[in-house]
Amino acid sequence: PAPAPDLPAYRAAVADLDQQVGALADAASTRARQVLIDERLREPALAAVLDATPQGLIGARETLLLEMARYQPNDRTSATDLSALVRIYLLSRIDVLWWQDAPTFVTDDQVNGSPELVDLEWLRRRDLLRFRYQEQPATMLGRAARGLRRRLRPDATPRTAGLLFRRARREVVALLNDIGREFAAVAPPATPPLWVTSLVRSAEHQYRLRRLGYAAMLPSGHCLGYSADVELAWFERFGAREALAELLLSRQEAGELNVIDEGQAWHLCLAPTARRRLRRAYEAEMGV
Repeated sequence: PAPAPDLPAYRAAVADLDQQVGALADAASTRARQVLIDERLREPALAAVLDATPQGLIGARETLLLEMARYQPNDRTSATDLSALVRIYLLSRIDVLWWQDAPTFVTDDQVNGSPELVDLEWLRRRDLLRFRYQEQPATMLGRAARGLRRRLRPDATPRTAGLLFRRARREVVALLNDIGREFAAVAPPATPPLWVTSLVRSAEHQYRLRRLGYAAMLPSGHCLGYSADVELAWFERFGAREALAELLLSRQEAGELNVIDEGQAWHLCLAPTARRRLRRAYEAEMGV
């Protein structure tokens, strides 16, 4: 078998490219940015990962250039500028590299009906979760009530739409419980528990998010069920943001996660090498 790509070298090359794209952010530099992307993606550290994804190097390059051409800054996207878009796209290719053989949840019905996913609400009511989340309101009345609560207590919870699907893979539940326990141990007193802002999504929903202006990449680890987004910015007010960031990055260094800094929330993707351990941890913790 071919040696696995060097992911630390890939991440370092992406960070360097991020800085270079940021220096060519003006509209007059469009051609220069394209030349830069063409040259840098062919470098061994970047090409080794992109070539190993289903799209290959050429497909990844074309997709990235198309994403850049279509990019429109807005208040919803985590890609606050072109350099952030490039960084998020390229780092998300690690998710695709890891899980390229996993089936995609194409429709909302597939997410809601999959036996591979468990109901978070069932676990929450039995006090089996070490993290929090909120669901998206399903009605106009629910959205109005959410808006009223935010006006009355604007910082009581993170400013996030919430989960459309309150379902997750068992391994991801075990991972988030692990992180939640570790975060509770290192965070300052009175810090709220870990807050999860996104879990599994259907490709159908991913396209909806793209139409709304979000930086929802395709393919995506969310559509495979192995990714989650966790709130970071809100924990600044408790003095706990840095502790959580260090915790997540240490798990990335250990090879358990792929981590993408998306500003308010950070994107996490479970590594395949940790899947079996976390599945066993879930079964032991839940008594199944």
